[in-house]
Amino acid sequence: MMENPWISGLVYSAVLVTVLMTAIAWISWFERKVAGRMQSRLGPTLVGPFGLFQPLADALKALQKEGIVPKDADPFLYRFAPPLTMALALGTAAVIPFTPHFLGSDLDIGVLYALALSGMMAFPIWIASWASNNKYALIGGMRMVAQGISYEIPMVLAALVPVVLSGSLSLGDIVEYQHVNGWFVLWPPGVGLGAFMLFFTTALAEGNRIPFDIPEAESELVAGPTTEYTAINWTIFAASEYGHSVITSALASTLFLGGWSGPWLPPLAWMVIKTSVLFVTITWIRWSLLRLRSDQLMALCWKYLVPFALMLLLVAGIWTHVRP
Repeated sequence: MMENPWISGLVYSAVLVTVLMTAIAWISWFERKVAGRMQSRLGPTLVGPFGLFQPLADALKALQKEGIVPKDADPFLYRFAPPLTMALALGTAAVIPFTPHFLGSDLDIGVLYALALSGMMAFPIWIASWASNNKYALIGGMRMVAQGISYEIPMVLAALVPVVLSGSLSLGDIVEYQHVNGWFVLWPPGVGLGAFMLFFTTALAEGNRIPFDIPEAESELVAGPTTEYTAINWTIFAASEYGHSVITSALASTLFLGGWSGPWLPPLAWMVIKTSVLFVTITWIRWSLLRLRSDQLMALCWKYLVPFALMLLLVAGIWTHVRP
């Protein structure tokens, strides 16, 4: 470890951001190949072997395109929204323990920090939609705010289940507890699995992934909040969505699947495997299900997910009290 915390923090941040941004680029290739397989088409094949260089070609194309700012848009907010979205998506990774020693900051309130940044993703989307001065974008932003606020509640309640069971808000402590006592997805019987499924479902809504991509809804809103965005600005929004899905998968692995803990393989390998499996599941769901209507989406949250989350939290509290 470096003695100077500022230098060690900068080195860790540079390494983490580089790895995540590289992974996000080739995750886009992976999703397009999976989608092609599920829809009986090829996906990227021309640029590089098996189309592996397609993300590089896409990035070069986006950088060469003209970044157009609409005439009546707010120039500062219009340009500020995309990097803010990426910063919030990547900022959550600072508290996720990828190994026992590869951790940016083991905050005592790491769970709250991660959920707070995840919930704030609605703000740059709203800023982008309002700054574009486009009615389709504005409607998409309003949907995003309503969806984000609504689904954040059951998501927080689901994440509190491992907090109650482990007695800590630190993600590092939660992983260590599971390393000794077993993964929360397996126990308490039914409660841990229910909380995991609830957290995973709400994460899809937080990340604007099908069947919860109401803010985009290209059939009715063209592209929602990103309607007026072009070139690299639009690319940053797309990369942020992938980044949010990856980091949310890592967070779910940390809370319910034991994080880096596992036999035989190195800790980092276990973390990568668990996160990858959850992201593949997200991709599979995206290309398998249809989009929900706005009223169906809100009814699912408030009528079913919130009561279910409260019940799980109550049972977890009782379990902890009876079997400390």
